[in-house]
Amino acid sequence: MTSEKVVLFDLPSKPPVTGWSPNAWKARFALKFKGVDYHTEWLEFPEIKPRLEPHVPANKEGWQYTIPTLLLPDGTYVMDNQNIAEYLEQTYPEPSLQLDSPYLFKIEALRTKLFEAILPALGSEVSRRILNPPSAEYWDATRSQPFGTSLDILAKERGEEAWNESEAVLKNITELLSENSDGPFFAGQTVGYADFVWAGVLLFMQKLGEDAAAEGLKRTGDPQVHLALLQALSPWMQDNDR
Repeated sequence: MTSEKVVLFDLPSKPPVTGWSPNAWKARFALKFKGVDYHTEWLEFPEIKPRLEPHVPANKEGWQYTIPTLLLPDGTYVMDNQNIAEYLEQTYPEPSLQLDSPYLFKIEALRTKLFEAILPALGSEVSRRILNPPSAEYWDATRSQPFGTSLDILAKERGEEAWNESEAVLKNITELLSENSDGPFFAGQTVGYADFVWAGVLLFMQKLGEDAAAEGLKRTGDPQVHLALLQALSPWMQDNDR
């Protein structure tokens, strides 16, 4: 099957349907930044593998089949954010995603550390506030498995501890984002993929609700630098429902 537009496979929220996944936000930002015309095909978690398996090899590490994935007009599938970013940079060199920026490696590492710390606090809220029933059931089963208990119990027993552990990471991100005082981007006045990586997390917290977003911003130690980043990226944050 071919399409005149690039197809972005993404996870839907509850109605009204919008993008919410911090992983998929990376690809959304990059596509819009590059000016690539695309539309979204929404897949619930249990639909991802059946839809993608016939067309693309499984990831060598982690989840076998993942969102985001692109379907190109020639019928080629590109799965995994790193592959997507590299494809877009090679195919549409300008404007550059700055994939060689030292900030990209640093923010990716901090982002991973943050999600590992914060899952006990927010995991149950993802299924309750964002996901449709098929994805909520899948999320609860897979994300609770490493802990040996339900996400609801995990939130009650370790939620505050998780926020406290996350606070140090969030403040490290604030320090990184504040290194260039001429801002608002990690590299100062130059926007890059590193900014999309972190903005996707901020938008995910906003999608969870005002309370989660406010708590996350408070624990950064300086909410304004993060809000300034989102404001500067607003041209590429529109139409995340298509």
